Amino acid sequence: MRVHTEAARAVAGGFLFFAALLIGGCATPLQSDRLSPAAFPEPVELNEVAFFPQEEYQCGPAALATALTWAGIDITPAALVPEVYLPARQGSLQLEMLAAARRHGAVPYVLRPTIHDLLTELKAGHPVIVLQNLAFSWYPKWHYAVVVGFDIAHDEVILRSGLERRHVVALATFERTWRRGGYWAVVVMPPDQLPRTAQETAYLQAVVGLERVRRWEEAARAYRAAAVRWPESLGAQLGIGNSRYALKDVAGAERA
Repeated sequence: MRVHTEAARAVAGGFLFFAALLIGGCATPLQSDRLSPAAFPEPVELNEVAFFPQEEYQCGPAALATALTWAGIDITPAALVPEVYLPARQGSLQLEMLAAARRHGAVPYVLRPTIHDLLTELKAGHPVIVLQNLAFSWYPKWHYAVVVGFDIAHDEVILRSGLERRHVVALATFERTWRRGGYWAVVVMPPDQLPRTAQETAYLQAVVGLERVRRWEEAARAYRAAAVRWPESLGAQLGIGNSRYALKDVAGAERA
């Protein structure tokens, strides 16, 4: 992949694994070093999550298809290539990934950059797309993978990655590659389900994206789910009203 100054941290492309590039320590402590095994005592593996082998430079469409399929949306990586793959950069930008998820009626929610939130979502049964840099900051090898499990007692993380349906990697190694990707992670949710770690303002902002692509029915469902979790949320009630009005449901808008 060509290195672009502005896009270097945002573009994910090839999935070649160079073990020598993943060795090497870092002076900054890892979050996983402070992770208490008692917080996640049981291993988790989401075996039902689909697998699409990731062809060269097209890990973005494959990872997104994996997450959308889990969310109940029938889609293939090939169908997503025109939406998210940029041939000139041989990869996919994060913004295109999020926008494509919304166009297909899902709610992409970017997690806080903590391993605790990532593991919490997996424990709740939600696969997580992550951006990794499999090489160095000065010579990046950007890659999207889908985290589907972990075993903290054995220091392992399980990924749908590249051509491997079940890619098992050491927790510390995974975190280093994920940290070089800016700890970027996203869950792609059905509109009537909320991420376990969702925060009110951030979630409502994610749902607004559905309005922008005129997915009004899905937006209404997502706002209703938000109102259940946060009954006092004015933003959720306004969102329901706006969505119902856009659907020409005046009575529903008035009730909201």
